[in-house]
Amino acid sequence: MATINVIQPNKYSIIMLGGSFDCLHPGHHVLLKYAHLTQPLDVRRQAAEVFIKSVKPELKVQAEPITDPYGPSIVDPELEAIVVSKETLKGGESVNNKRAERGLSQLQVEVVDLLFEDGNSEKISSAILREREVKQTKVG
Repeated sequence: MATINVIQPNKYSIIMLGGSFDCLHPGHHVLLKYAHLTQPLDVRRQAAEVFIKSVKPELKVQAEPITDPYGPSIVDPELEAIVVSKETLKGGESVNNKRAERGLSQLQVEVVDLLFEDGNSEKISSAILREREVKQTKVG
């Protein structure tokens, strides 16, 4: 299992965490293909909110659909930080470039490690979980 970088509690007032959160799994908990199998937005939104509230009930959760690569990250002046993985670090840097073009403050980029299943070299991902689901459906 990968080492998890934990952001200091209450370090930021407002942060940005992007993701599809389809088939919510431990990799999303640290952060938070198969489009025809993707869970409906309301199901994903509720699963993410329930998990976040289980960790810190007093947090205000604002889950919005992302209809472009940046979502609210390049227009919300109140954001302080963005949480990314090592795989999505360039996206976080791109967000800051877009914010600079718009005269907005730079976000602190917090990088978290990917999670791996015990004894497995593949990262935990929705795509892997969907592949397993499809294979089990075909076998069963």
